[in-house]
Order: sequence, then structure tokens, then C-alpha cells
Amino acid sequence: MADNTTTLETVKHAAGGWFERMRLFLSEVRNELKRVTWPSQKEVYATTVVVIATSVFFGIYLFALDSILLAIFSWILRKFGAA
Repeated sequence: MADNTTTLETVKHAAGGWFERMRLFLSEVRNELKRVTWPSQKEVYATTVVVIATSVFFGIYLFALDSILLAIFSWILRKFGAA
């Protein structure tokens, strides 16, 4: 009974040397990049604005939350006699 599994060595031998494998890899990368749908400039601008606005919002939100929690924690420490 013949073993039909393909080993790594068999694949390397069939694909040629490292130069041939590199050429094959780069060819496949180029073919894959041809199938990519790139966003338009308008889409990139819109998503960039959303990311910046979201970052600013959460930055302000976390700053406010941190300030409130710091004030509460400081009040608790003063209330119970900590220095």
C-alpha cells in the first residue's frame, strides 16, 4: 500500500531550491494583492475622523472618571484619618 501523504521535503524538492520557492512566494503575493479591494480616499478620511473622534471622546471620559475616582478616594482617606 503506497503512502500518498506529502512531506515537507517532497514539497521542497518539487518546488525547487530556495530561489525558486522565493520566486513562487513573491508571485503568489503579487497575485493576492491584485485581488485586494483598496479603500477610496473618502473612506480612509471618514474612518480616520471616526478613530480620532472616538479616541478624543474616550480620553476625556477616562480623564473625568479618573478625576472623580481620585476625589472620592482622597475623601475616603481624609474621612478615616489617613494622612
